[in-house]
Amino acid sequence: MKKSETKTTTNNGSAIPAGAAAAAAAAAAEAASSSAEPTKAELEAEFDPNDKELCHAALKIQSTFRGHLARKLVNKDEPEDEDIQEITKKVAEELDIDLTDPELNKAATKIQASFRGHKTRKDTTNE
Repeated sequence: MKKSETKTTTNNGSAIPAGAAAAAAAAAAEAASSSAEPTKAELEAEFDPNDKELCHAALKIQSTFRGHLARKLVNKDEPEDEDIQEITKKVAEELDIDLTDPELNKAATKIQASFRGHKTRKDTTNE
């Protein structure tokens, strides 16, 4: 392939050869990639701790990210596709409990009634 000798105009109207424009673009890209990550000293010089708007923005970003991490951890602990009924059946199988036993249902009803009474007494005491 032959290189064409076309001229590229710059913003100021002067014409430069196409090869020179490509070399200048490559040099600019290389300079941009080397300075893409500012140093710690540059960041500290740019950040003013007395700027309330900047501090508020940083605080908002940090709190949003912390909330995201907390939700991610909570969702990680929950079983994804398992239903409560499936978990109950697994536990019952492991403990060898017959869920159709009428005495078991009576015992569960008694525990629930006791808890509901406890909760009602606690709520009426606080009011």
